[in-house]
Amino acid sequence: MRNLSPRFLRTPEAGRFLGLSGRTLEKHRTYGTGPVYRKIGGRVVYAITDLEAWADRAVQVSTTDPRKGAVLPARSPSDLYS
Repeated sequence: MRNLSPRFLRTPEAGRFLGLSGRTLEKHRTYGTGPVYRKIGGRVVYAITDLEAWADRAVQVSTTDPRKGAVLPARSPSDLYS
């Protein structure tokens, strides 16, 4: 039998996968700034492919790259520009 990796991760595991706290992911869900997630049976889960896609939005090759597509902090978007 093959050793299959999990396809979906719960919030704490998804946070570890990204190097963030689970609480930070919760805040991202609240503000709509985080990765796509699903609610299955009342539980929040993240597909690994969605976590990777979200993190890939932050790829930069230099410090002078424009912020287009950058991953925003876990706070209200209106707070970022006030």
